[in-house]
Amino acid sequence: MIHIVYITVAYNAAAVVQRTLDSVGRQDYRQLTHMIIDGASTDNTLAMVQSYASVQEATGNGHRVVIVSEPDSGIYDAMNKGLRLLATMQAEETAEGVGYVCFLNAGDFLPTADIASRIAGAVTGPDYPAVVYGDTDIVDGDGRFLHHRRLAPPEHLSWRSFRKGMLVCHQAFYARADLAAATPYDRQYRYSADVDWCIRIMKTAADRHLPLQNLHAVAANYTQEGQTTLHHRESLRERFRVMVSHYGWCSTLLMHAWFVIRAILKR
Repeated sequence: MIHIVYITVAYNAAAVVQRTLDSVGRQDYRQLTHMIIDGASTDNTLAMVQSYASVQEATGNGHRVVIVSEPDSGIYDAMNKGLRLLATMQAEETAEGVGYVCFLNAGDFLPTADIASRIAGAVTGPDYPAVVYGDTDIVDGDGRFLHHRRLAPPEHLSWRSFRKGMLVCHQAFYARADLAAATPYDRQYRYSADVDWCIRIMKTAADRHLPLQNLHAVAANYTQEGQTTLHHRESLRERFRVMVSHYGWCSTLLMHAWFVIRAILKR
């Protein structure tokens, strides 16, 4: 049995959260949990989430909705709350099987109703993949398609792949739940803890000789106006620090020099 878990972090997201909720709610896969970690929103977000939970219960589609609404210290603090809930859920789970978790934040959404089914269908034992990953489309603030994400996932992903940039979008990165629950986000980073987290998950996979599985499909629609976009310069500086911490100064500097040269050649 494969259990798919989506964790949605939201704060005053009434303008965009419904499309996220709807995209998870319409999934045709029954072994699914949707955790919504709300930062004590002051708009209509919590009411929308509670209504969504009631509808999901009434449909009898097998989905479980878990809601937490309380103040937090930022997005990665909220994500860590989700991981702690995930660890608790695993400890209490009596059914055999393995789980996968994806962070799908308010405004981002699943492109089709069978993505969870496809993720579940892509994994097999006994060495279940540490990660199932896919492509990403970029949408605007109204959820309209803009373009395919410039960075595309490689056929064979490893933790070293991210030296070339974050080749897999966080929202299209399904981590095995046991690995994810044991790997909290590093809150020293304000904008790029997701990059660091993905690399650390993949390093664990390498240490345990676990495969990484390419879904060969668009797995997420990512809303362009996120915190990383709004704080682009600070995010780039921080991402450089993340790269140095994993790949060293020399490798990181050489790769960034190549980024500059490539940008110049494309002009």
